[in-house]
Parts: sequence; C-alpha cells; structure tokens
Amino acid sequence: MTALSRFRFLSLAASGLLLASFAAAPLAQSATNDKPLKIGVSAGPYGDILREAAKLSEKQGLKAEIIEFTDWNQPNAALDAGDIDLNNFQHKFYLANQSKARNYKLVALDDSILVPGGIHSRKYTKAADIPNGAKIAIPNDPTNGGRALVLFEKAGLIKLKPDVGIKATVQDVVDNPKKLQIVEIDAAQLARSLDDVAAAFVSSNYAYLAGLDLNKALVPETSNPDAKPYFTLLFAAREDRKDDPRIRKFIEIYRSQPVKDFINGKFKGSIQAAW
Repeated sequence: MTALSRFRFLSLAASGLLLASFAAAPLAQSATNDKPLKIGVSAGPYGDILREAAKLSEKQGLKAEIIEFTDWNQPNAALDAGDIDLNNFQHKFYLANQSKARNYKLVALDDSILVPGGIHSRKYTKAADIPNGAKIAIPNDPTNGGRALVLFEKAGLIKLKPDVGIKATVQDVVDNPKKLQIVEIDAAQLARSLDDVAAAFVSSNYAYLAGLDLNKALVPETSNPDAKPYFTLLFAAREDRKDDPRIRKFIEIYRSQPVKDFINGKFKGSIQAAW
C-alpha cells in the first residue's frame, strides 16, 4: 500500500468513527428519555397526587415512576445519590437543614401543596383536659419539632422563650405547668403513638393515613398564620439537574388545573394546591 493509499484508508476509517459517534449520540439521548423519571415521596396521599400527575405526563410522552419511602430521611439521601430524579415531600426549611447537615447538593424548585398538621388525640377532645404528667409527642427532627411546640404553646399547655417561634426546641420550654413529658418520635410513628400518649403533632400525610381529621384536631396548624411556610411542600432536585427539561415538564404538568381539581375533589381542603 502506498503512502497516499494509507492516508486515504486512515481518513476513511476516522470519518467512519466520527459518523458512528454522531449516530450514537441521538440513540443515547433517546435511551435516557425512554427511562421513566423517578420521583420520591413519603408514603401516603402525596404519592396519590404524584400518580395522578404521572398519568397526565405519560399522555404527553413523559413517563414517571413514583417511589414511596417510609420515612423522611430516605428521599433526600436517594436524590443526592442519584437514585431518583426528583422528590416532593418536604418544606424548604427541612430541605435546607438536611442539605447543610449532610452536605447534600440539592435545591428547592416549585411549591406543590399545602399540608397543615395538627395536634391530635384519641383520648381527649380539648387540650385543657390533658392531665398533669401526661405524655405529648412531637417530631424528632428540628424544623418540625418547632412547629409542634408552637402549637402546644397555642393550646396553652406550655410556654416557650419569647420570640423563639418555630425554631423552638424542647430546651426552649420555659413553663410547663402540668409537667407534661415531651417525647420526640420519628414523624412516621406519631399517629401510631396516639394509643400511648395524650396528644401528638401529626403532619397531614400521616394523619390522612391514620384516618385523623384536621377539622377535629385539638389545634389545627392553620390557626397559626406564621406556620404557612412550614406546611408548604416543594419539589427538590440535585443542583446539576435543576434545569433538566424533563423535570421542568413534569412540574408544569403537576401544577396544572386537572391536578388541582383532583386534589380538591379527593382531600376536601385537608390538602390544598399551592398554586
């Protein structure tokens, strides 16, 4: 083979490789788009809403798989690890707290739903009836524990340091006239704890699963105007995926009138659309 022939052969080979790489790129992109968008959520009604949105998104060519977790720690861990693409179960303060504590690279996107919690009891119909020395239960994570303590203060059962507000911890209780025992429990277990405690703060998703009615709560969180940011849930994604068009498309479909109608019809005001 002459030098010129070898040059032509190598040029053709290189061209073939280049064309092959260009041809493979759309195939790889297509394979990525064919995979369902994985969306994490805590078990309960939040998942019902996501599944309704997923039905609509599939009609528009975007498949979504809803993955339920049994506690509030797993969805952010899975998101940061890249095991899921998006999650929807938390407010912005919980996201910020976990991201800082665990060095997650996660960002808040659009709001999704309003999910007020409340103080519930299976034994008493009025907070004033809770006896001396009884146990009351709050979530064991900092941001939601503060929400609970503010409501127990509103119920007249404890008093917190001035101006501590929703950032309160058990150490901020300055007056406890009934000498109540404040028990910190994983949020997913609070509804179950009602058989063992006088009252507990239960978030709306777990209250719904346990058949608890917010309208019958000793103190509903809607009675505290400062609490709204703490019961406004949002979508979260990894920083490097925040502008992913598939993620943005799903959120747009979720925040649509058909999904709002589904929320209003199914939950009758106990859960509300945030848009």
